[in-house]
Amino acid sequence: MAIMGTDPAIDVVDLQKSYGELKAVNGLSFQVKQGEVYSLLGPNGAGKTTTVEILEGIRKADAGKVSVLGVDPWHHSSDLRKTVGIMPQDFRFMERITPREAIAYFSSLFEMPDRTTELIELVELEASKDVYFQNLSGGQKQKVGICLALVNDPQLIFLDEPTTGLDPQARRKIWELIRKLKTENRTVILTTHYLEEAQILADRVGIVDHGKMIVEGSPEQIIRRMGKGRRLHLKNSDRLTTHLQDNLGLEFTVKGDDVSIGVRNNNDVINVLRYAEENGIELTNLSLQEDTLEDIFVDLIEKENE
Repeated sequence: MAIMGTDPAIDVVDLQKSYGELKAVNGLSFQVKQGEVYSLLGPNGAGKTTTVEILEGIRKADAGKVSVLGVDPWHHSSDLRKTVGIMPQDFRFMERITPREAIAYFSSLFEMPDRTTELIELVELEASKDVYFQNLSGGQKQKVGICLALVNDPQLIFLDEPTTGLDPQARRKIWELIRKLKTENRTVILTTHYLEEAQILADRVGIVDHGKMIVEGSPEQIIRRMGKGRRLHLKNSDRLTTHLQDNLGLEFTVKGDDVSIGVRNNNDVINVLRYAEENGIELTNLSLQEDTLEDIFVDLIEKENE
């Protein structure tokens, strides 16, 4: 169980990092509260990986202020190893050992009580605990990576793409684990390409592109602030689109056979459906969709790269 304090778990101010002429991180600022799940999102090349490596003490910043659990991660990386858990991404050095051996070895490095059995049961890897890494599936390796991030009973955990390669059922098991970590007041930094995952799990998300923070907030806040609202989808009809424009004043877009209509309330939905029914317009491909974090993410990145 992590001990909560009032100071942020992570405090980043005007972070900068360049590789030659390339500005990988360009004035990035954000805070992560203790005990929250924070998801750092962005397209490939946005600066996420570099930022996380700086937070982990693996890479040195060029400029700016970085504080992780109250200390500079570059100058205090050895101390942070005792309280920070990092999920490894490269398992090549473990090819000839088993998950059980890997977890026991990592536990010994931290001089911690052996939690091998507990952690293997936590991620439901009992059947594969004595299988060589080179014979494990990608999903099984991901599970071991999560175990290795937890061996030192950390206050702060970095999970990089933790559900890549997992089937839907296994993904949900990992989601349950992340929720459990939060109930224990642990701070989780989650990077993922599954936007649904971030929307479900994260207390707050930060969307980064070109090394800068584009938008930050809870998934609900971002969707409410930047979304287009509910949209009614149905089969395209010239009569329908004319009615939408001339009589209902509703915004809509047409893509092939699909009409996507922005609806402000339930009355808008009823009026559209009533007109369609009264005029013999087929209600095929009918659906009512809410904005998702993925919708917002795609729109934002497209605008940033126009």
